[in-house]
Amino acid sequence: DDVIHEIPENLEQAVKLLSQGDWTIVAGGTDFYPSLGDKQPPKNILDLGAVQELRLSSQAADGWQFGATTTWSDIARTTLPAAFLGLQAAAREVGSLQIQNSGTIAGNLCNASPAADGVPPLLTLDAIVTLTSSRGDRSLPLADFITGVRKTELAKDELVKSIFVPSLPEKSKAAFNKLGSRRYLVISICMVAVVLTPSEDGTIEKVAVAVGACSPVAIRLSRLEQDLQGVLLTKEAISQTLKPNHLDCLSPIADVRGSAEFRKDAVLELVERTLLDAL
Repeated sequence: DDVIHEIPENLEQAVKLLSQGDWTIVAGGTDFYPSLGDKQPPKNILDLGAVQELRLSSQAADGWQFGATTTWSDIARTTLPAAFLGLQAAAREVGSLQIQNSGTIAGNLCNASPAADGVPPLLTLDAIVTLTSSRGDRSLPLADFITGVRKTELAKDELVKSIFVPSLPEKSKAAFNKLGSRRYLVISICMVAVVLTPSEDGTIEKVAVAVGACSPVAIRLSRLEQDLQGVLLTKEAISQTLKPNHLDCLSPIADVRGSAEFRKDAVLELVERTLLDAL
């Protein structure tokens, strides 16, 4: 049978189509089409590329909102506060420039790969995902949206409408580092994102640290975050605070890119490096 490929012109059309059948949603298609391999595409493809409402991003008094089909190139090139430096660094690591021009922020989240570059920095930014359907909108934290490997809370009749990042103090800083078997165009062995807010007395007021590619879902190191609060903003103080047991919440696997033991050793170094980069 022929594949039905619908390209709605606006969000209302897209939501209506979703309520009337079983669709596979495509935005940039940079994950979807390579994943097919030699298989035929599914029968019904809903392409959101022409829905301009989903491409809009804006700043409000309480934070920043990114439309679901905002591309990684959009994010990398937009003037954003220093707290977004980690997200922008990750945007420049998402495949090649051609992939960054097509791949979307929501596509990266919905693909729900353990090695999705955009997830750790968005976790450190306390990102909130808004979903929409004919039943209305609902919002949930990114940490609750991705539930496992290739699994999300997205219902069949829903699509991601936007990603919201609450405002952070102007003095907040951020960084992102990714370890791969080569410098570019590589799936991560591990990756770390940090958002750090310094206090007036030269200590850490607040910090968020997230690790990707070392568990089924990227995860915040909440114990480390608590232990780093009040620590002096120096390499020595941070190194003394950071311990291997801060990584006990991770569950890295062994694969062609590295063993589980290597990943844990590498993450410990990468966490320290990313914290210092954020300074």
